[in-house]
Amino acid sequence: MVPIGMHTLIALWSAPDEPDIEAFEEHYNEVHAPLAADVPNLKKLITTRASEGLEGSDPAFYRSAEMVFESEEALHEAEQSEEWTAVREDAGEIIEEFGVTLEVGIGERNIFGDDS
Repeated sequence: MVPIGMHTLIALWSAPDEPDIEAFEEHYNEVHAPLAADVPNLKKLITTRASEGLEGSDPAFYRSAEMVFESEEALHEAEQSEEWTAVREDAGEIIEEFGVTLEVGIGERNIFGDDS
């Protein structure tokens, strides 16, 4: 199968402190992810809560989010939207409230095989 090029933003969140996990998860799933899902031009939003790392080690991150766009241009257009601004502002609030860190990378995504 020929790979399909798309542009993807990947966000990696560090873990909140143990007593804050329930509140973090509630906010992330009920506020942050729905805000991200409303960003214009978004083709797919994939979120993952890591439970373990490779071969049973600790995971390198706590949560990841992939925001998939048709093209680099579509992503850059989305960055200019009110919805994007709302996601960025909410990410800042999450960092402030829960003391977590956020790392982001953007690039071309190639899909090999079934993308179901």
